Amino acid sequence: MVLRQLLLFLLLGKLSTGHEYYSSTEEMEDLMIVDQTLMLNFARYIREEIKHIHKLNRVLKVLRGLSVDQPSDLSNPITAYQLVNRIKWKFNDIVRYTQQRPSDDFLEALSSTLKDLPEQKEVDRVALGLIRLQEIYRLEPQSIMGHGLAGTKQASRLHPDECFHVAKVAYENQKFQLACLWLQESYQLLQKGNAARVSISDVRLLFASSAFSLGDFDTAIDLTEQVVDEDPANEEALLQLLRYRLHRVTQPIFFRTIDLFTIPEPSNMSYVALCRSQRSRMTPHRQRALFCRYSTAGGNPRLMYAPVKEEDEWDHPRIVRYHDFLSEQEMDMIKMMARPELSRSEVVNLEKNAYVTENRVSKSAVLYDVIDPSASRISQRIADITSLDMGTAENLQVLNYGVGGHFGPHYDAGEGIRDERGDRIATVLIYLSDVEVGGATVFPEVGAALQPIKGSAVMWFNLLQNGEVDDLSLHSGCPVFKGNKWVANKWVRERGQEFRRRCSLNPWE
Repeated sequence: MVLRQLLLFLLLGKLSTGHEYYSSTEEMEDLMIVDQTLMLNFARYIREEIKHIHKLNRVLKVLRGLSVDQPSDLSNPITAYQLVNRIKWKFNDIVRYTQQRPSDDFLEALSSTLKDLPEQKEVDRVALGLIRLQEIYRLEPQSIMGHGLAGTKQASRLHPDECFHVAKVAYENQKFQLACLWLQESYQLLQKGNAARVSISDVRLLFASSAFSLGDFDTAIDLTEQVVDEDPANEEALLQLLRYRLHRVTQPIFFRTIDLFTIPEPSNMSYVALCRSQRSRMTPHRQRALFCRYSTAGGNPRLMYAPVKEEDEWDHPRIVRYHDFLSEQEMDMIKMMARPELSRSEVVNLEKNAYVTENRVSKSAVLYDVIDPSASRISQRIADITSLDMGTAENLQVLNYGVGGHFGPHYDAGEGIRDERGDRIATVLIYLSDVEVGGATVFPEVGAALQPIKGSAVMWFNLLQNGEVDDLSLHSGCPVFKGNKWVANKWVRERGQEFRRRCSLNPWE
């Protein structure tokens, strides 16, 4: 019965939809509560099981005491009656006491926690977040565990099984050189005698397959031959070895040096380099043209006695940061209102269909101006400092990023976004938290990198004055290496801005 219940529990676990913890650091923190609850219930179950075993031992002692005198004459009807009756009520007692097991309550507690447990695909996506951080910030496995970037502390070392799992996820996503690095780490830990479910043969076979995918046939064959020598009955290794040998014979060989342990450079190098604080095009000449000021936005009455702190972040395209845009209380209120509504962030294609993609890993919530006074006050504040009309602007979107959370290079304006309100003429991005490492907002086309500063807001135009999308407005949110990144953004639409930002007939403006 207990085995059947356990099997049912495991089956329900596979069918459960679960939570998507990895795409939001805020929700990832909820797993700590789930973990503590599981351990408390398990410890309580063990205590009850020990009490139950003690009770069963006492019952056994009593029942054995009643069986000391063995019947000598089973032909006597009284003796026969006593034997049958004794066995019957003994059996009833055994059944009654064994059915009082505490596992039923424990399984019931597990079932109630089932909806909060992460699924295997969730673990895989967290591993994919590690791989994304490793690739963009160019970190060895040892470095990503805490030594690679300034401001990070050493994390606990992964076990051989965990390193193998990350390698497998890297392999499945065709990150073969990264897979080799994690397999090397797993192999070294196994060589040191670390206990694991994965074997050295498993590591060698996956390493061989990764090397083969990179075109290093000799390494693939050598590693597979080592597995076959140790276990001639390993059918998987024999089939792989045959495949590698045939491929080397039938396919032309290009002589090239392949470094299996080098982290490859991504194709979008300018974006990646900016995330690493490299290749910024901020020059002394450009820096001298940028200023800080107290601004009243052309004499806005609301800003006359409390001017906004305005700083030029970039000259072309013009990017402005407003310091102390929100107070600590306002930011706490926004995050509190958004938390219950967080759901996986989506992107929109040219057909205006929304879908989930690994190019955008975060959770978001919408706060409506007509419902939430905090969102309404922020809209008014944006209108005051930018002199733009908020009548057709979109509602405030609040985002929280997860493990390796990022938003790849994208435009906020374009064909799939334009509607009856026009296109998104401007973006206002508000930083609701600092980020310890990573998480910058970068503009790859111009070489600008903006660091998150809690309470500040940055603004830029997505459209040229002639109404066309500004190619230089391409931007990205770099992966968060360490920290809990909260932002909010307001997209301002074209309609209503006709006399606030005048059009131009110049194709270059």
